[in-house]
Amino acid sequence: MLLFVGRLLCPIFSFAQLQSFQFEQIDSLQKIEKKSVVIFIHTDWCKYCVAMKNTTLKDKKIIEQLNDSFYFISFNAEEKRSILFNRKKFTYKPTGNNAGTHQLAEQLAAVDNKITYPTLCFLNTDFEIIFQISNYISTGNLKRLLESVL
Repeated sequence: MLLFVGRLLCPIFSFAQLQSFQFEQIDSLQKIEKKSVVIFIHTDWCKYCVAMKNTTLKDKKIIEQLNDSFYFISFNAEEKRSILFNRKKFTYKPTGNNAGTHQLAEQLAAVDNKITYPTLCFLNTDFEIIFQISNYISTGNLKRLLESVL
């Protein structure tokens, strides 16, 4: 789209923004509209998590797919606050000096008691895990994955 400013023709950029929700909101949202949930489980220190946030999760088509068809949650696995989700309370578990993992991250991202970052966890409308994928996911691969889940 172009806009005339005086005699200049200037492009107008529309930036799609990814809607992100909190775990506590999902139960109420499901009562309004049933959607699967996509949870991006990450940490601040994970370079692949940061790369995925800055590439894959900034892609306009990915944003549209996630906003239209899913409830998206961006979840830091080292979150320290307690979270009530699906009628259960999950808390942060310290493992040393300034280190630890949230119980909810363990619940949603662990495979054989090990978490790899980043992890995308897909939940159905009953909050059951239907799919987990760990490691960096490219834009093209996530587009295909989201289409296959629908």
